[in-house]
Amino acid sequence: MTIQHTAYARVGLLGNPSDGYFGKTLAFSASNFAATVTLEPSESLVILPHPVHDPSKFASLQQLAERVESEGYYGGVRLLMATCKVFHAYCAAHKIALHHNNFTLSYDTNIPRQAGLSGSSAIVCAALSCLLEHFGVGDSMKVEDRPRVILTAEEELGITAGLQDRVAQVYGGLVYMDFDRDALESTGNGVYTPMDPGLLPTLYLIYARNPSDSGKVHSTVRRRWLEGDELVRSGMTEIAELAVRGRAALLKQDFNTFSELMNHNFDLRRCMFGDATLGKMNIDMVETARSVGAACKFTGSGGAVVAFCPEGFQQVKHLKEACEKKGFILEPLIVGPSFVPPDLSC
Repeated sequence: MTIQHTAYARVGLLGNPSDGYFGKTLAFSASNFAATVTLEPSESLVILPHPVHDPSKFASLQQLAERVESEGYYGGVRLLMATCKVFHAYCAAHKIALHHNNFTLSYDTNIPRQAGLSGSSAIVCAALSCLLEHFGVGDSMKVEDRPRVILTAEEELGITAGLQDRVAQVYGGLVYMDFDRDALESTGNGVYTPMDPGLLPTLYLIYARNPSDSGKVHSTVRRRWLEGDELVRSGMTEIAELAVRGRAALLKQDFNTFSELMNHNFDLRRCMFGDATLGKMNIDMVETARSVGAACKFTGSGGAVVAFCPEGFQQVKHLKEACEKKGFILEPLIVGPSFVPPDLSC
C-alpha cells in the first residue's frame, strides 16, 4: 500500500540560534509550507528525482547555469538516500529487525529554498516517517530520538545545524526546548516540552522571492564560541534566556514583553554575527517590519523573518504596505498540528 507523510516548515520564535550551543529555544511548525514524501512498494529500491528540484535535463547551457546559480547543485534525492542510510544504521545498532520488501521513494515540497524555514529537514522528517511505517517499527524508535536521527542524516551531507528545527517538525505545534549539556551528552537529546499552540498570537512571515544563502550565517560564530570568545559566549547565554522568558510571557499572555523579547533576540544575533554575515536583504526585512512598530526576528538563519503586530489590524495593514514597497512577501503564519500532545500544565 502507498504510504505518505508530510512535515511542515519550521519557525524559530525565540532563543535561536542557541540550540547549537547548549541553549534553549521556542519554535513551532508552520503549515503554510510543507514537504511530502510518498513510499510505494516496488521490486527494487528506487529513489525518484523531483522534476523541478532534481533536474538533469536543460534547454541550454545558460538555463543550467541559471538553475545552479539560483537553486544550487543539490535537490532532495541525496536527502532521501541519507535518510535511508541513517535509518538502516539506527535499526542495526538497536537490533531492530527489518523485512526485505523494497519500495520507491518520491517527494514534493513548496518550502522556499534558502529561506531559513528548514526545507531540507522537512524532507528528511517526512521520509523517516514513511520508513518507520513501511517497516512497522514506529514503536521501536522513540519520538525524542527522531530529531537526532534526522540531524544525523543531514550531517551525512555536510549540512551544519542544530536540533531545534527537527524537534519542531517531529513534535509539531509549539515546542519549548532545553538543550541542556548533561542531557545531550548522556542521551543525545535535549528536553522537549510541547506547549499549547493556542498561546501564540497571530504572527506573520516576511520573505523574499530570491533569498540570500542562509548557510553562511553560522560560519565564524561557531569557531569563536569554541575558542571561548566572550561576546559570543555571553550572547548565546542571553539569547537562550529569552526563550525562558518568552515561554513565561506566552503563558501569561503578556504580548508586550513578548514583542520586546523578539526584538532583543535579533539585536543580540546582529551584535554577534555582524551585518556583513547576516546580509543586507535579511536586515532590510527586519527593519521594514520595525519601521511600522512591529516586532521582528529571523525565523532561522536568514532568508525569512517572523513579525508580530501588537497593535492589531491597522499595524498589520501598514506592515503589508511597507513590505509591498520593498517587494517582500507577507502572509499570516498558520501553526501546524501538534503530533505530540501539549503539556497543558506548563
